[in-house]
Amino acid sequence: MESVKELVEKSMSQNIPISELMIQEECATSGASRQEVWDKMKNNLETMRAAVKRGLTGDGVYSKTGLTGGEAVLIKKYRQEHKSLSGDAVMSAVQAAISTNEVNAAMGVVCATPTAGSAGTLPGILFMLEERLNLSEEQMIRFLFTAGGFGMIIANQACIAGASGGCQAEVGSASAMGAAAAVEAAGGNAEQSAQALAMAISNLLGLVCDPIAGLVELPCVKRNAIGAGNALISADMALAGCVSKIPADEVISAMDKVGRNLPESLRETGIGGLAGTPTGQKIKMQIFGQKV
Repeated sequence: MESVKELVEKSMSQNIPISELMIQEECATSGASRQEVWDKMKNNLETMRAAVKRGLTGDGVYSKTGLTGGEAVLIKKYRQEHKSLSGDAVMSAVQAAISTNEVNAAMGVVCATPTAGSAGTLPGILFMLEERLNLSEEQMIRFLFTAGGFGMIIANQACIAGASGGCQAEVGSASAMGAAAAVEAAGGNAEQSAQALAMAISNLLGLVCDPIAGLVELPCVKRNAIGAGNALISADMALAGCVSKIPADEVISAMDKVGRNLPESLRETGIGGLAGTPTGQKIKMQIFGQKV
């Protein structure tokens, strides 16, 4: 599939969900059987679940630098003891998102969706929906196929690397993939998925990649929380009938152009943004033991 428009039209004309189209596409492209393709995606789901569980076990996990860790557990306790301002569904997604990225920062195993730095966004959305919508394993696996289909289009039309397009290309893309997949999981159609994707990217357009000390920890972990929340909001708006006046493919193109226009200092170099603040520079010096 070369465009969101093509994907939507094919889904609507054949009256089959995007997840099914992507399963068929993967079988045709890879030459693998349907069961092999399905089992591979099931393994991705299991990897995601294991990462979330690891990050929430005991006191949580911590990175070697000590910059990140333990905050997924803090959120878990907060949800148990308080009434959250943004609602428990959102904070459930935030909890799983942060848990996953804390595991990534601690050199644990995650499923890159579409990158390791944005690996928490999709699990955050998916495992919240598992509880809220009582999703079956089949529905969860289909969620991942749908997300992957839209992610493939974003990667081909634009990029998914912070070094090329800023964090909008990583967390922004992950958020868009999750929004589109959430719509299908909730019973929406392909056109609504496209609308959710367009709104999700639009909301994070221009987000820079400014990792402190050049490490995928700060502010990366918490940006996945925002990615998950943004996806759920965008999906809800699409399901309510709200639309993006700019078509999804044009939004993706705009993201690509914005990313290319970002200065090098804001594309994963650890120079600008938060990385360039006095505190950010101090942290870098403490980690690497040299004046910067």
